Amino acid sequence: MRLIRPIRLDDLDALLGMAQTAGAGFTSLPPQRDTLRAKIERSLESFADPVERPGHQRYMFVLEETTSGEIGGCCAVEAACGLDEPFYNYHVGLTVHASRTLGVYARVPTLYLSNDLTGASVLCSLYLSPRFRSEGIGHLLSKSRFLFIAGFRERFADKIIAEMRGVSDESGRSPFWEGLGRHFFSIEYGDAEHIVGQGNKACIAELMPKHPIYTVLLPQEAQQVLGQVHPQTKPALRLLEQEGFRYQHYVDIFDGGPVVEAPTGAVRSIRRSRVVRVQIGTPDRDGGSAHLISNLSLGEFRCALATLAPQRDRVTLDAALAQALRLEAGDGARIVAL
Repeated sequence: MRLIRPIRLDDLDALLGMAQTAGAGFTSLPPQRDTLRAKIERSLESFADPVERPGHQRYMFVLEETTSGEIGGCCAVEAACGLDEPFYNYHVGLTVHASRTLGVYARVPTLYLSNDLTGASVLCSLYLSPRFRSEGIGHLLSKSRFLFIAGFRERFADKIIAEMRGVSDESGRSPFWEGLGRHFFSIEYGDAEHIVGQGNKACIAELMPKHPIYTVLLPQEAQQVLGQVHPQTKPALRLLEQEGFRYQHYVDIFDGGPVVEAPTGAVRSIRRSRVVRVQIGTPDRDGGSAHLISNLSLGEFRCALATLAPQRDRVTLDAALAQALRLEAGDGARIVAL
């Protein structure tokens, strides 16, 4: 059985292994042991923190194969961004140049350095190992966070965003960085990634030009990848689009990848999730359909993908699933249909 649970310190080696295979552009999961340890420790503190409103918390989860204990993926959500340093993106706006006398009318896409998304909750660090990429597991890993958010709404902002990984080639070369960022920094994209992975995104962003940038002045290769995702990120983007996330013309300042966003209360799996009472028995699998199901615990949160046939106010689970989710008869569970 595969389920989602909060990360622990003894998951560090598995997390490092995933970070080393994730490839270029995965700035929220840098392959440095000390940095990853700090991320795990921050997550442990966040779960233990009594919270009345979103702050500096960052909740991290792993996908575990319960029979072997193998870790097959990870994901995280930050409660609020930009509270202690500026959170930068480029807003892709439009500048119009026109002259009736000359008969000229030109619409020019323009990049504006922006802090508009400050305070939003952020989905991040989503990675699924290739061996675990079977049907439904990506849904479990990505959407489990929405059941957690639905259960602890006071811990998260009214808007959720996700910075999607931009285009880079097999050697880690980013056309957007080469066309823009390199002109202001004499470092490779991989080195910039390292700095961002250490949590120092603002120190680079503050050295970027503050004036608007006409995209027509960028190399054609950089223009073509603006707002586009890495091929490996397309499945993750589709899952978020199914949940109601949309591109609203914000992009990452380093690789030009799109930022997608949604009002928290409008996210499909948050809006449609509901709490039911648990019964232990033999489920009606013939009349069931794919659901995500989680317990209602904070620090002991567990979420799984299962075929369920819930009634109006209850659901029947077999003993093995109930045990994996740490649920007993009469407990509340949160469910949402896929």
